[in-house]
Amino acid sequence: MWIVRLRGRYLVWAITACCCQGFLLLGYDQGVMSGIIGANNQFGADFGHPDPTTQGTIVALYDIGCAVGSLITFFWGESIGRKRMIMAGASTMLIGTAILTSSTTLAQLYVGRIVTGIGNGFNSSSIPVYQSETCGGMIRGTLVCLNSTVTIIGLVIAYWLDYGMSFVSGPAQWRLPIGFQAVFTLCLLLQVLVLPDSPRWCMAHGREEEGVRILAQLEDRDSSYDPVVVAKRKEIEVSLAQESAGGPFRYRELLQGGPLGNFRRICLCIGVNVMQQFTGYVCSYLAPVVYQNTMGLSRNLSLILGGFTSVTYMIASFIPLWTVDRFGRRVLLMTSATGLSLCFIIASILLSIGTKGAAYGATAMVFIFQIFLGIGYLPIPWLYPAEITTTRIRARGSAISSFFNWMCVFAVVEMTPPAIANINWRVFIIFAVFNALWVPLVYIFFPETKGLELEDVDHIFEKGGFTGGVWSSPGGRTVERKRIARDVEEMLENEKLAVEVRIENEGRKGDQ
Repeated sequence: MWIVRLRGRYLVWAITACCCQGFLLLGYDQGVMSGIIGANNQFGADFGHPDPTTQGTIVALYDIGCAVGSLITFFWGESIGRKRMIMAGASTMLIGTAILTSSTTLAQLYVGRIVTGIGNGFNSSSIPVYQSETCGGMIRGTLVCLNSTVTIIGLVIAYWLDYGMSFVSGPAQWRLPIGFQAVFTLCLLLQVLVLPDSPRWCMAHGREEEGVRILAQLEDRDSSYDPVVVAKRKEIEVSLAQESAGGPFRYRELLQGGPLGNFRRICLCIGVNVMQQFTGYVCSYLAPVVYQNTMGLSRNLSLILGGFTSVTYMIASFIPLWTVDRFGRRVLLMTSATGLSLCFIIASILLSIGTKGAAYGATAMVFIFQIFLGIGYLPIPWLYPAEITTTRIRARGSAISSFFNWMCVFAVVEMTPPAIANINWRVFIIFAVFNALWVPLVYIFFPETKGLELEDVDHIFEKGGFTGGVWSSPGGRTVERKRIARDVEEMLENEKLAVEVRIENEGRKGDQ
């Protein structure tokens, strides 16, 4: 297969553009149905005006499909590879989009939602890993956060396209917005087709020559024997040798403790994604419902405010591009959770007053909430699992975190509307408490990964103890940058000693 001849930063940006395309699709696909179902429109007429339960099923089946796609990646993604999983995801979403766009019955619509969700599950599990394994430690945070920013751009495109098409009569009112995602899907497929695979995956699966050639491309070096490429190759080989010392992979390794701490890594992968969904993240795509049912605003005003809420969220999502590699992952997570908790506390107090002016004040808090969400708990849960895991378990760690993310989306989306209906603004108090809990959890258990190469992360829990050394380490930094270089030096020294011993032994045999 022909591979694009770009090198160095141009290749890194081409890979980033591909990954952003996948997350643009994720955001668009997540938001497109919100402006179509639940209204007295052509979609409702074509499908017999679905009741709230049926509407909930239409939404939920997509999340279930995403979770299934993540599980498939968990079991088979490592053997298939990063690039081919993304290709499979794009192809599956094209099929799902065709089924959805041509739907004439609820059954066909359900199937289309599930198939599209499965494809998106492949992508959301594989793209962060692919991006992380093809860029350097100093820019990795920025590039993966850019994916999250593009997710919200997709959400905004979907919201305003739905709004614009709502003034059109006929089936095109809903078929065009749903079918339009095929443009993003096709672009993703065409982009990933001509890009190289992850060099770390190639080297871990017996394709060393290809992996080294890709490393040379990424490092913008003409030869695979260039010192920079050789040094990087050695770091990856030493890391893979340390990780695979116990032989072929077995699933019980994911429960392994000790200095490697795989179980701790998996818990952090899952934990950061569960935390994301219980920050009150649901208020972002249920904003019109929150405005109308909790704050007593009109339907039209709620829809307009919902649109501008998503725009605020999109603008806020650009902030981590400048902060994530300057201040680190932990600072953004703790700042985000603190701000979110304060927003919910203030909103709860204002809504308890019950006046129109207080309701407007609470509305302002929802806008500020989007800013705090955008700077921390939007991007980091997509970035952190790919960073905190070793090459050997990275695909599985990212997939299991994606699975829990989508299951939590399903749970929260199912629980929040009834909660708002039953306890009204008091649901904000629940989210305020959750966010307050996330701050000490991050401080105590989440090590800082800013600036680390992926091979350095192998040593991140070697200090041991209940917190893996996080509590006792300044800023949560449990391992220094370029720690893997010391392993390479030790390996080379051991090889040199072994050669000297062999020569000495052969000399003694000759004397005899």
